Amino acid sequence: MRKVKLIYNPNSGEKSIVNSLDFIISIYQKHNITLIPYRIDKNECIDKAFLDIDDTYEHLIIAGGDGTIDIIINTMKNLNIDMPVGILPVGTANDFAHSLGLEFDIKKAVNNIINSEGKNFDIGKINDKYFINVASAGMFTDVSQKINPDFKNYMGRVAYYITGIEEALHMRAFNIKVKSKEVKYQGNMYLMMVFNGKTAGNLNLAYKAELDDGYLDVIIFKAMPIPKSIPVFINILKGEHLENINEDDILYFKTKEIYIECMDELITDIDGEKGPDFPLHIECIEEGLKILGVQ
Repeated sequence: MRKVKLIYNPNSGEKSIVNSLDFIISIYQKHNITLIPYRIDKNECIDKAFLDIDDTYEHLIIAGGDGTIDIIINTMKNLNIDMPVGILPVGTANDFAHSLGLEFDIKKAVNNIINSEGKNFDIGKINDKYFINVASAGMFTDVSQKINPDFKNYMGRVAYYITGIEEALHMRAFNIKVKSKEVKYQGNMYLMMVFNGKTAGNLNLAYKAELDDGYLDVIIFKAMPIPKSIPVFINILKGEHLENINEDDILYFKTKEIYIECMDELITDIDGEKGPDFPLHIECIEEGLKILGVQ
């Protein structure tokens, strides 16, 4: 019997996945595939979703945003489960899905997944955790962690912008030390981001990134006087901040592996969830995940 596992977060985004379950099951039944759904519950260990996984399962579908995908991929890696993954981007933040160019219409997305052979893409690893889109530290990076889940689900992306504006009113620099094969840097910064994907908060920050090139894209926004930061911010909005870079303002490079220390008290964020403590060892896991439905 052909089987597929669907792991869904019922609280993602506007909870649209809950109303689409029967429709998704019907599509798979028409292809003579039995869909086995598992509902994520914050009071239960996600490992339970994989208790029945064996070689009769053809692939896994994840329905949720970046945080949901991150948690499930980490669980798969920890359990040594290697199978193709389809993504239904129904979360508040779907940066990884945007970077992959995935379909957001559920009917089209499911059909793309079923009719796909899959493509291999890189993922990142930060200390003992994995990330799909971005690992970050500094200002704005813990915005998702600060937002009340109910407020986020009600307001959607607007909740991120409101919290981000509040953060901008309290500009603070952090002292970091960065070491990679390509770059060595020690100094103050506002924000550091290590991308596997391209976007964060739906801003196309790492627009030169490729998700299958075996490299991570590092962007460090250095500390600078407020007046000097305004043109940088405008260039970010225009999507031109990686062109003709002034290294006094922004440090940008590609790398397979990077070590980062921070001399200040600073938390990290991976795909909208709390990340590990410093020091950080971040590396690219080349072709670490096979994804279905990519056109």
